[in-house]
Amino acid sequence: MAAAALVPYPGGVSRPIAFAQCAAGIAVLCVMDAIVKHLAATNAVVIVTLGRYITGTALAALVWAWQGRQPITRQMLPLHILRGVILAAMATSFYYGLTVLTLAETITIAFIAPLLVPPLARLALKEPMQPRYVAAGLLGFVGVIVTAGGAPDFDSRRLLALAAVLFSAVAYAANIVLMRARAASDGATVMTLMGAIVPMLVLSPAAVDAALPDTTTLAWMVLMGLVGNIGMQLISRAYAKVEAQALAVLEFTGLPWAALFGWLFFAEAVRPQIWAGAAIIAAASIWAMRMPAPALKAG
Repeated sequence: MAAAALVPYPGGVSRPIAFAQCAAGIAVLCVMDAIVKHLAATNAVVIVTLGRYITGTALAALVWAWQGRQPITRQMLPLHILRGVILAAMATSFYYGLTVLTLAETITIAFIAPLLVPPLARLALKEPMQPRYVAAGLLGFVGVIVTAGGAPDFDSRRLLALAAVLFSAVAYAANIVLMRARAASDGATVMTLMGAIVPMLVLSPAAVDAALPDTTTLAWMVLMGLVGNIGMQLISRAYAKVEAQALAVLEFTGLPWAALFGWLFFAEAVRPQIWAGAAIIAAASIWAMRMPAPALKAG
């Protein structure tokens, strides 16, 4: 029966394998988030973000060259440029949130992104959207409020961090939709390369007058770029084969990883409100992503 479930998708990849690739990619990106949090403790957030995309571009270019230098056409560029600008803004705001909030809290609040995918996918990709998506979105925001509750303080810095993470969630949802629009035709390698080089160019002015990082920091940045590229390769391959709304719910697999890495590397406790908020958002998203029941035929 297990073998029967492995129905091949285009390119010989089964649906379960595509789901596994997406889940693995999310876990790998949680590792990258932990590295970012470590680096942002002693470096400006925009420099850390730029470093992630400089090393990511170098590594993605090597893979692109090794795989035969797939042509990057003029037709591809508009969406890739738009996606790159969104990625630059998304990463910078999310990484700022990591400097103020715990790893688990930051990722849990970002879970609102899957609830934003259906309306964006409807607008951009014409994927069907049902009325329950609106209700699920409202329920998801309740989950965000629950997650933010019980914190030790709500000073202006914390409120700014919460707003930054919410903004990054909106940007991430837009990135998912754009990825779905181009991944099947452009391939994971080009998606990863363009998803690194455009943000690098957008953020490059930050390097003007900036001091060169020390050797240890550079090593961490190279590792950050490598881990980020692996994660994006896995996720891009999954989105090339499976609809955006189906895969978006897998974002919730990031919470256990975030909780583990936050506790292991930063001694961060996970408040009960974070688990409660994540459960509400997860329930809302699972409800929203369920396929509608087939209509009964008359007679």
